[in-house]
Amino acid sequence: METARLRRTIGLSELVFFGLVFIGPAAAVGVFGTLDSRSGGAVALVYIIATIVMSFTAVSYMRMSREVPRAGTVFAYASAGIGRPAGFVAGWMILLDYLFIPSVAYLFTGIALNSIFPTIPVWMFTGLAVVLTTGLNLAGVKIASRVITGVVLAEVAVLGLVLVLGTVHLAQYGPARGWMTPLTGVDTFSLTAVLAAVSVAVLSYLGFDSLATFSEEAKGGPRIVGRATLICLVIAGLFFVAQTWVGSLLSPLSPEQLRADPSLEGAAYYDAVDSTLGAWMHWLLALAKAVGAAFSAMIGQAAGSRILMDMGRQRQVPSFLAEVAPRTGVPWKGILVTAAGNVLVAGWATTRADGLDQLTSIVNVGALTAFVFLQASVVGYFLIKAKGNEVPNRFSHGVIPIIGAGLLIAVLASASPLALIIGAIWLVLGVGVYAVKNRRPARV
Repeated sequence: METARLRRTIGLSELVFFGLVFIGPAAAVGVFGTLDSRSGGAVALVYIIATIVMSFTAVSYMRMSREVPRAGTVFAYASAGIGRPAGFVAGWMILLDYLFIPSVAYLFTGIALNSIFPTIPVWMFTGLAVVLTTGLNLAGVKIASRVITGVVLAEVAVLGLVLVLGTVHLAQYGPARGWMTPLTGVDTFSLTAVLAAVSVAVLSYLGFDSLATFSEEAKGGPRIVGRATLICLVIAGLFFVAQTWVGSLLSPLSPEQLRADPSLEGAAYYDAVDSTLGAWMHWLLALAKAVGAAFSAMIGQAAGSRILMDMGRQRQVPSFLAEVAPRTGVPWKGILVTAAGNVLVAGWATTRADGLDQLTSIVNVGALTAFVFLQASVVGYFLIKAKGNEVPNRFSHGVIPIIGAGLLIAVLASASPLALIIGAIWLVLGVGVYAVKNRRPARV
């Protein structure tokens, strides 16, 4: 079979919009209730810490994407920096990320639209979003990028309106909590609780890393991918801190109330907007978030299909997943496999009251584990193997990725027990797949 080739059709601005729509300018809206409950109200602090943690990962992505400009991202990076087995594990764990991230985003769409039309079940909106966005992915990158630009601009406009009106309301009527509680918590401060919330908050940032999967389609090459990655992370961090600070001060529900009834967490931000800014603003925000989340899922689905494609080219997963459609230039079989996984996972989550909480924790276990391998690949590639174009530097290629890996491990240890168990099961499955795919024939 001919090696799968992608077309270089994406520029810097399109990459930035891809990253922003996957991250979602209003991504913190969907997990606000979960974070508020877990952190005791210190949601803005959670996002400040999460931004710092992700910045170390972003720097390593920039370095490795320049050296190994392949769509497989951490699979390709760890293979080059550590070795083939480590590369497979990193790719396998990031697949858990890209199978579940779109599922979370599709669930956000269902929850947002259900808050507007409560008689229609969440699962129905979720399924419709999967069908529509999968169709756009199959149509090709250029068609999808035109739609995405409009979606990002609309979501930013609505979020900006919420922040402005929310600030005006707070100036007139005062906050429901203390002005500094988004940093200090409502009652007592707990660093353990904040770190546990960070393990969920990093979900909001998972999207900047997806830009590296488009390395083979970027017109400016890997350097433009690295620049777009940093731009997306900075913009997202500013948006998340601003929206959670305002949302915390407007919220009529306390963290204790949310902990007592997890089913209230998904719509907590919408309830805060509804009770203070009016039902029309709730409706507008929910609609913008629903559309934005669906297209965020679409980019996640596209990124997952490209990782499957690269692993298929290296015969680490079934090679049919590497097939690229001649007309549209997309890995169409990988897209369909990823979409099927999205439907199953999101469908499961809609059946549970705590489905959103559990799903977000599971997503992060896969991503954080893969990011640890990413940091190790920087050390291996530049310092141990000395293969990079850059002059080896113990601080840049050693200290920085080691600190990044330590922060990731600390956050990973705070994930929920169920998420860690599922992550461990996924890892064991991956080791089994690798053993089968790479077994050597017995000698006679």
